[in-house]
Amino acid sequence: MKKILITGGAGYVGAVLVPHLLDKGFHVTVLDLMIYGEEVLKKNNNLKIVKGDIRDKDLLKKIIPGHDDVLHLACISNDPSFELNPTLGKSINLDAFEPMVKISIENKVERFIYASSSSVYGINSKVPFSEADPIFSAISPYAASKLACEALGHVYHNVYGMDVCMLRFFTVYGPRQRPDLAIHKFARLMHAGQPIPLYGDGNTSRDYTYVDDTVDGVIAATEKEFGSPIVVTIGPVVSLSESIRWFEKNLAK
Repeated sequence: MKKILITGGAGYVGAVLVPHLLDKGFHVTVLDLMIYGEEVLKKNNNLKIVKGDIRDKDLLKKIIPGHDDVLHLACISNDPSFELNPTLGKSINLDAFEPMVKISIENKVERFIYASSSSVYGINSKVPFSEADPIFSAISPYAASKLACEALGHVYHNVYGMDVCMLRFFTVYGPRQRPDLAIHKFARLMHAGQPIPLYGDGNTSRDYTYVDDTVDGVIAATEKEFGSPIVVTIGPVVSLSESIRWFEKNLAK
């Protein structure tokens, strides 16, 4: 049965993904700093949990061999955190990427799947986004780090032939979402009968993706040979005003 290594497997998407992979009979190894604690992952005979840093090359050399796929989800996942400490952001989001891919190639990993971000599109007025859209207008260090990793993934696929898949996640929401993000914050405030802070005129739009749908996409990527594509998760674009009206209808007291 397939053996999969997931970096960031105790994070938001990872903790939802892991039990789905276990249900399919996969053997799963999670490499994570365990900031949220190991308790987010239920014990399973086919689950191995390793507390460690993706920047530790010696650890990567020990843990990657024997796995069929590497799912690289670990990163500093929001722009404010990256901008407050760009050196740390670069070391985690970018510097750790290349050694991980190289070690995967050396150990004949069949497939490398990387969690990129819709932020790589930067300033792009075309909706919905497409794999063919230009991606040279990033407007944050976080987006630039994701773009750089995508470029490196393409290079190593073309040079060494390893199957590489880049998944651009679009505003993933659902259970366990960080409380500072919009959907969680709106639901919490509305449920408590408190006002929602509104910035701008409410016409800004996002492509929200429910976490289970994101997980389904990741699992699909483990089951198909892609070569080196960019896979974009696309859903209905929803404006800020529309999302607030939905909460008003369903949660307001």
